[in-house]
Amino acid sequence: MTRAPLLGVPRSRLVDLACTVAARHRSGHDDDEALEDFAAGAWSAIVEPGDAVGGALRRHLGARTALRVVLEQLPDPGAEGAPAVEGVLTALAGTGHELTPAGVRAALARWRPRTTTDRVLGAFRSAAHVGAALVRPGAPGWPVALDDLGDHAPAALWTRGPLPAPTAPGAVSLVGARASSSYGEQVTADLATALGDRGRVVVSGGAYGIDGTAHRAALLTPASTVAVLAGGVDHLYPRGHDELLRRVVADGLVLAEVPCGSSPSRWRFLQRNRLIACLSAATVVVEAGRRSGTLNTAGHASVLGRPVGALPGPVTSPSSVGCHALLRSGLATCVTGVEDVLELADAGLPSGDEPTSDDRDRAAPEQRRVVDALSARTPRTVPDLAVATGLAAADVAGVLAELELAGGAAERERGWVRRTS
Repeated sequence: MTRAPLLGVPRSRLVDLACTVAARHRSGHDDDEALEDFAAGAWSAIVEPGDAVGGALRRHLGARTALRVVLEQLPDPGAEGAPAVEGVLTALAGTGHELTPAGVRAALARWRPRTTTDRVLGAFRSAAHVGAALVRPGAPGWPVALDDLGDHAPAALWTRGPLPAPTAPGAVSLVGARASSSYGEQVTADLATALGDRGRVVVSGGAYGIDGTAHRAALLTPASTVAVLAGGVDHLYPRGHDELLRRVVADGLVLAEVPCGSSPSRWRFLQRNRLIACLSAATVVVEAGRRSGTLNTAGHASVLGRPVGALPGPVTSPSSVGCHALLRSGLATCVTGVEDVLELADAGLPSGDEPTSDDRDRAAPEQRRVVDALSARTPRTVPDLAVATGLAAADVAGVLAELELAGGAAERERGWVRRTS
């Protein structure tokens, strides 16, 4: 019996969309492989980065079957209740899954606002418009290093540029403060140049400061560079780095796990950091303030068993406080030159505990995501916020109530706004 098409779209149309952006660029394509590509891309539009329930479903069932199972439950008005949950768990029977009914119920509620044909197909159309490619787990071009993230691994990667995605043990991440010093920028340029001249791809986040310096220097070497974005690869961010990132697109690689059309947010920046750490054989922190998000990248690297290096700086410099804290805690090895970095990348270090970063990074992730999605000027409704955050509408409403009590949000006639005072 022929099953209904995914998202109500004819199979041939889905195959065409997938082949337009599939990294293989097949001439005589295989329809089943193309549909698996499409499903992986659809999952990237439905879940937020790091969603472990979605990851577990894809691991047990494959992206295409997992998507069909979820789509069969969501149209049911009672999908948040027992019938929908039982439908998913029944599909997992015999796989030895670890998913609980409560976890599946919460996931279905999160995904429902985003599981629309327009959202998913729009991501593919936007990707095709800018020439982006889709790479899914297990397919040619997939960085196997990302498999270390387990169920938290991306559903797919969206990429722009000629450089293949890096895999350990070759690449090195150079990360640091946005408010970098001249000392930090000089050291970063020297390291990136030396690494690139030795054939090592430099990975960073495309941000101002240390990231941008690392990309600029690496672009002048044979190895080039990879920029990992927190938003879609169709809108290069930050805007002040538009020219730089276009150079990376031309000679290196820009990638993201969120689909085209996705906006960067604090939550997505923090999740992006785990990809920077995972794609590299070693992570080197050049400069970092006491509450720098760079420490979050170092923490991911440590948990993943990737070695972490940190450069010492002037004891009077606020931009080196985070580096000194990493060195003092033993979570990072002192780096003074490229030979130290190569030693870290080649030999590896034992993993440690994740370092402490900004207290806000340890706050409830649901609250961070809602705050990121709120505007101080433009009111946004609960359904709009549910789509933007990847949370269930009921969860968004609960977080808004908490924020209102704390003075962080206010309800207006046309929706909710963030309070800045």
